[in-house]
Amino acid sequence: MRLSILIPTFNNINYLKLLCKSLNENSNFKHQLIFHINDGSDGTLDFIKKNDYEYSHSKNNIGLCSSIKEASKLIKNDYILYTHDDMYFCKDWDIFLNNEISHIKNNLFYLSGTTVSHKDSLINYDCGRTYDEFNINKFNKFCSDDKCPDYQASHYAPHVVHKDLWNKVEGFSLDFDPGDGSDPDFCMKLWLQNVRMFKCVSKFKVYHFGSITTRNKNIKLNKGTKKFLLKYGFNPKFFRKHYLKADGIYKYSGPVTKPAITFTFLIDILINRLKYYYFKII
Repeated sequence: MRLSILIPTFNNINYLKLLCKSLNENSNFKHQLIFHINDGSDGTLDFIKKNDYEYSHSKNNIGLCSSIKEASKLIKNDYILYTHDDMYFCKDWDIFLNNEISHIKNNLFYLSGTTVSHKDSLINYDCGRTYDEFNINKFNKFCSDDKCPDYQASHYAPHVVHKDLWNKVEGFSLDFDPGDGSDPDFCMKLWLQNVRMFKCVSKFKVYHFGSITTRNKNIKLNKGTKKFLLKYGFNPKFFRKHYLKADGIYKYSGPVTKPAITFTFLIDILINRLKYYYFKII
């Protein structure tokens, strides 16, 4: 199995080098790495050219969604993986993904990795807060020893879908640039295409340094929650809770179903509708 891996980056050279190290050393298949370089004046552009990676480039930061659109023009493989540039992939990650995909009988799936970080992640386990503090051996041992189950997937990177599905929903929506809210919007578009398998693969682990890129002072996040609410009538939290069944950490129990009309659902949808009309009015 070969993947086309889409990696948007914005002057994040030290973390990007660590990501590339993990993809080069811990993969079992020859994958297509595709970068979109925003600016790249920190040495990123030279690094990508020197290593003969495939890439698109913009002189300015055009936003995550537009970056992905440009990079996706270079896709050659049937499976597409999107990742942040501040992640480190575990050993044999692609074997675990390949084993999972080989048992799925159609292309209607969304598989994500299990994120590990020092805080605010699916699994909190401190292997370093910055690239120069990262303890690779500690992370490798944790991945080898950990026995956590597969989880119900939310809408977080890294994630894998089939190219046919990607093309059908046209990837990430450009109206969510520079990027806030683009992940739940992508999953909602998959839901509308009858995707019901949202699965987080336990053994496919990545260490995440905590959205280093999006905390760059030069990036102004849009109001993604508001955009999502006005587009679908409810916010991403409601989507995670009632559609993805992943508002928290839950063991994977199979494909999700349509939201059940419970008292909690009715209260939550009422609150969302009030917010929707409030934003519409103002």
